[in-house]
Parts: sequence; C-alpha cells; structure tokens
Amino acid sequence: MNTHNIFKSVLFSTLLLIGNSCSERKEIDVIPMPRSVEYHSGNFTISPETKFYTNLSVESRQALTDYLEGTSLGSVPFAESTTGNNGIELNLCDSSIVTGNEAYRIEIDKKGVRLSANTETGIFYGLQTLLQLLNNGDNKTLPALTINDSPRFPYRGLHLDVSRHFFDKEFVKKQLNAMAYFKMNRLHWHLTDGAGWRIEIKKYPRLTSFAAWRPFDKLNDWWVGGRTFCEQDDPRAVGGYYTQDDIREVVAYAAERHITIIPEIEMPGHSEEVLATYPELSCSGKPYVNADFCIGTEKTFEFLENVLLEVIDLFPSEYIHIGGDEASKSSWNTCPRCQKRMADEHLNSVDELQSYMIHRIEKFLNDHGRKIIGWDEIIEGGLSPTATVMSWRGEEGGIKAVKAGNQAIMTPGKYCYLDAFQDAPNTQPMAIGGYLTLEKVYSFEPVPDSLSTKEAELILGVQGNVWTEHIPTPEHYEYMIYPRILALAEIGWSPSEVKKWDNFHTRALQAVNILREQGYNPFPLEKEVGDKPESYQKVNHLAIGKKVTYANPYSNHYAAQGEKTLVDGVRGGWMYNDDRWQGFIDCDFDVTIDLGKETDIKQVCAEFIQLKGPYVWLPKQVIISSSIDGEHYDTLATIDNDISPDIETLQFKEFGWAGNAKARYIRYKALPEGGYSPMKSESNNRYPIYRTEKDKIWENEEG
Repeated sequence: MNTHNIFKSVLFSTLLLIGNSCSERKEIDVIPMPRSVEYHSGNFTISPETKFYTNLSVESRQALTDYLEGTSLGSVPFAESTTGNNGIELNLCDSSIVTGNEAYRIEIDKKGVRLSANTETGIFYGLQTLLQLLNNGDNKTLPALTINDSPRFPYRGLHLDVSRHFFDKEFVKKQLNAMAYFKMNRLHWHLTDGAGWRIEIKKYPRLTSFAAWRPFDKLNDWWVGGRTFCEQDDPRAVGGYYTQDDIREVVAYAAERHITIIPEIEMPGHSEEVLATYPELSCSGKPYVNADFCIGTEKTFEFLENVLLEVIDLFPSEYIHIGGDEASKSSWNTCPRCQKRMADEHLNSVDELQSYMIHRIEKFLNDHGRKIIGWDEIIEGGLSPTATVMSWRGEEGGIKAVKAGNQAIMTPGKYCYLDAFQDAPNTQPMAIGGYLTLEKVYSFEPVPDSLSTKEAELILGVQGNVWTEHIPTPEHYEYMIYPRILALAEIGWSPSEVKKWDNFHTRALQAVNILREQGYNPFPLEKEVGDKPESYQKVNHLAIGKKVTYANPYSNHYAAQGEKTLVDGVRGGWMYNDDRWQGFIDCDFDVTIDLGKETDIKQVCAEFIQLKGPYVWLPKQVIISSSIDGEHYDTLATIDNDISPDIETLQFKEFGWAGNAKARYIRYKALPEGGYSPMKSESNNRYPIYRTEKDKIWENEEG
C-alpha cells in the first residue's frame, strides 16, 4: 500500500467490507464542511457486489482507473451502463443540476450513491467527500443524505519553502495528496531564496551546481557561519534541487489531483544565492555583498527573462509568483547604474525603481501569456492593474490592492504563518516565533468588514505559509502544517455560516488520527496544552484604568490594546503577537502612570518576553521611580537583566520593586539591550524584525 496517498489507499480498499447499517445519526465528519447537508433516514452499505459507473470520457475514465491503481481493490471495474440498485455513479451533468467548476452534488440512499458535477474537478472533490465519510465511519456504510457543495473562494493554497531546507519531490507529492483530500487547489512552491536555488535552469547551470549547495546542514549554522555556498561535489555540501524532469513529474502529479502549482522566483530581494554565483548582476559586482539585483543593468533583466522562459515552459500555471518582498533597496541609492536608470525613467525613489522592475517583468510575463502574483511590497511605488497581491504583512496590503481594483490573496502572518509555535513553546520544537493555535487560524475571516461587496469579490482566497528557517526535516515540516492547514482549508471552502469552532475541533481530532494512520506526522492535537496559564486570569491592581503617558510611542505593529494595555489587568500569553504584549522599536520603554491621588504602594512590576529568533529582547536595565507631585521623582529600584540575549529559547522575566511608599505617579523605564539592530538592511527573515517589551501590571501586594 502506498501510505503517501490518502485517496488511493483508503477509498476503494473499504469496498470489500460488509456490515450493518448505523442506527445513530450525527453530523458528518468532513473537512471542509460542505455548504449544505440534508440528512435522510437509512444508509447505503458498500458490498463486493457494488458496481461503479461513470459517463466520463474513455480517456478520463482510464485516468481515474490508473489513479486508483495500488489500492487493495486494484483497478475499479466501471460498468458500461448505469448501475441501478447497489451502485455508485459518478456523472458529469449540465449546469442546470450543478453550477460551478468545483461544485458537486451527492445523493445517498439505500439504493446507492449518485455523485454529479459539471466538471471533472467537481467529480474529484465529491469523491474526497465520499472518502472522508467512509474514513470517519465504519469504512463501509454511508449515511443517507444529500450534499450540495461548492467553494467560497477559488484560491485555497499551501506555500512550501524548499530554499532554506531542501525537501525532495516525494515529500512534495505526499503533501499534494493531503491537499487534495481537503480540497485545497493551489501549491505555492517557493523555489528560490537567498539560502538556496532549487530549480534546474539549463541556461545557467551554476545555479544548481553551486547556488543550491552550502557547507552547512542547518540554516542557522550557515547564517552565522558566513552564508557562503559551495560546489555540489564538496564533501560538506548540503542542499539539492529539482531537475526539470522532477518538476514536470510533480506538476503532472498535482494536475491529476486538480491542484495548480504556482512557482516563485524571488526578485529583486532575497537573491543572495544568485548574486554569489553571478555577482555581475549585483550593484557591487562582488559576491556575498548584496541581496538585491541591480536594476540599473540590462544583464539583470536578461537573466530574469531567460530564467522565466524556462519556468514558463515547466509550469502551465496562469500565474508566476515573482516575490517582491523585503528588498532592502539600500545599494540602489548609491549605485551609479541604478541612479542612472532612475534619472532616465524619471523615477523619484527606490520604491519607484522597484515598481519599474515589477512592471517590466510583468509585461514580459503578460507577453508570454502569464500573470504575476507578488507579496504585498509590490504595491510600493505603484501597482500594475493586472497584478495580484499576496497580503502577508497583515490585511492592509490586500485591502489596498482591492480598493485599487486588483485581486488579492489573504495570507497575513497573524493567522496564516504555520511556522509559528502552535502550543506552549516549551513543549514544541524550535520555531521562528509567534504563537498560532488551530483555534486562532480558524478564527480568520479573509474578507475585511471595510470592503464593499464589489471589492470583496476581488479577494481570491487564502493561503497557509510555511517558512523553513527552523524546519530541517520532513517530519518537522508536517508537524507544523497539520492540522492548522485544515482550518484554512475550511475557511477557503465553507461559507462562514456553517463554520463552528467546537464542531471543527472534533472533526480535526479525527482528521489528525487519519493523517497519522496514513504516515503523516501531525501535531498531536489531542495533547494540546494551551495558552500561558496566567493569561486566562485578569489581575486586579491599583492602576486599573488609570492614565498612562508614553515618553516614546509603541510600535503600531505591536500596539496591543493601545494606551489601555498596561492598565487593563490582562497579562500576555506565550508569544508577542497575541495582541496583549506591547512592543517598542529602537527606543526606550518609558511610561508614567497617574494613580489619580496619593496612594500607598507596595509593589510595582512588569513582565517582559525574549525570543532571539525574531529579535525580541528583554531590556538591559529597568528603572522604577515614584513621585507625589509629578515633578520630583525618587528612584525605587534599578534592576539589571541577568539573562543573556544569546539564549535561543523563549524567556520571560519580571522586573519589579517591592516595599512601602506613597506615590501618585509611577515612572517605569526599560532600556533596550544594546548591540542588536531592530532592522537588518538586507534581511533573510520574513517576519518583521523588532525589539519588544511587554506590559504586565502595576500592583500592590493586595492586588
């Protein structure tokens, strides 16, 4: 049995079993939940005599038969005429019965199963529903019901990063099987990035003989060890790439499962591996100096167009993803060629220079029958009306895009970055940072309230992203994907009115068991610990609701609850991105709290969080002082940090004073750890990089 193919290994292997009908009725265990389910009395039991019929073409029927090879049943013996009683019929119909390219209708009664759709894709998705009904029952009995189903969004995607750590084609195919099972239809394949080039380009063989290999196993070792590459035959070489034959094989495999693969070729940033190999494409002309292509030289466009021609030949996707994110643009300001390009094209900023490049690449792709998708930075400097925006830095990029008339795919890090911790970090493998539970993913609504009905129609769908900075193994990769991608599968398919968290959680528990049985390594949802215990209990203290004055502004990206954050009695959870921790970038955390009147105080403290990976630091020192009149302050305590900023694991620390004093005003000042830049000019980190300090409470010992 091929344990990597959920569809092949389960659906028809159940058909030889015989059993009694179930007498109890419960809501079906299907992910994503269908648009409409009507329950009837009775069941249909599959037996060895059950016959199959389809009106698919001879070619399509043979493709389906081939697809089912490898099951315990072998080839499905389709009958030449309708089955009548005790049959399963898979029929293409006209749009008067089923409307929509991915829609289907299932009717089950005691006589059999009738699956109708007006496309082969609809037939395929209806089969996935039947498969789940069998897997979640007794593997032979189907409940009598009628399902009318179609997706809410046309784009339901999973992003795989194979640059930072390489994963072979069999791993990719395995994930395609699971995607199809849960009705996901887009694989965003992140094939190039600064850490490694992963696709064979015949015109530029050095991209795979050199730029695909590094003398370090783990990305972090490479990152701190010089970020160099090596020859493929170097004994230290770690990496890999897909040959063009590999690409064609995976693309065909995906197409059989009605999944479109969208390749990403990064530009202009995140291109260290290219510029180390072909330094003439950089502003400096030297390897290991720049991360951004030089936009001032025609050699850059010659290279990119030649690469894209081979990519177009390999991928039939309507869209090509061109990245566009996190380009530092710093070298463009001083590069004579870039400055000349800006002057010649009458460009006023480096943002407009990037926009020039995006527009030029887009025209090239349009001329070859393709369209572009890019991360939301492609909006900067002006956006082409035919470009599609993938909104990752929150929802703002998607909102801005659709209001300008562009299509958008919503994938904000807060809800869709599946490389974040999904449970208590001290129980989990290393992650980039963030705390993203299954429940939080499921709470995501892709269409912001601020959009009109017409604008909302430009939201194509959702995507879950997985970046592999800290994910070196296939098992770890699957652990981060499943089951959280199932929540996005339901968000992308099911109408919001049928979504219920408690019901989904029950279905997700069952899906985790099935995934595990099929050889996947999902997070053990049944053992979930949950959020930091302190975060569930509100703390009563003397400063609740009091006025807070900020000497320096908090970051808009980590505003939490604004000026209420420090005095709302709510404590932060496991991670800085939970809207309860307040963050400060490149400045002191310096606040004064007015208690309203002279008050006896016995304790002042605040809690801070540190996680090295995403550059979140504890303060170097905290100074706590008090005042009666708001003019003259007495220092209550000066506390130095004793936790090293080099510790890799998540750290929490309270900095506080305890004693007896009278005060109306409390000043709390935290000095940032020195030597750590809040931004890297040419970063290889897709998370926002920042320095964060956290509120906690200001309390007396009775509070």
